[in-house]
Amino acid sequence: METKGNIELLKLPKTAFLCSRKAPASAILKCYDWATAMREQNRCVVSGFHSLIEKDVLHFLLKGKQPVILVLGRAMYKQMPKEFIQPLSENRLLIVSVATELRQSEYTTDRRNRYIVNISEQVVFGYVNPQGKLYALYQKAKRTDKPLEILSE
Repeated sequence: METKGNIELLKLPKTAFLCSRKAPASAILKCYDWATAMREQNRCVVSGFHSLIEKDVLHFLLKGKQPVILVLGRAMYKQMPKEFIQPLSENRLLIVSVATELRQSEYTTDRRNRYIVNISEQVVFGYVNPQGKLYALYQKAKRTDKPLEILSE
């Protein structure tokens, strides 16, 4: 595992955010509203920020000042994306790579998502497609004692 940024963020209470790649339009606004609320509450959000909705949520969060943990299902960036420079310099971003592969795969995505759920105190799913890959993790997360929320069903 490789990290860049403020490793101390791992000590904070964390809320996981995961969302299926294919989500209905009704889920989008709920996820945006949730991201705005997390930003206003200064809550630490951890996610892979890989699906389109997750990327949008990251965009909302990076506009704030709250801590964010980005977990990659691939090797660490060789060149840091420009939108991460300021949050890294402000010590409010941690990037964690749980894989050494250059490209994300189904296997590394699953490993990343399990890591996200494991390190979080609370798990929020923007939307879970019953036919999607995230559904199995959702079922597993339901069996834990962690608070779990689905924003859109």
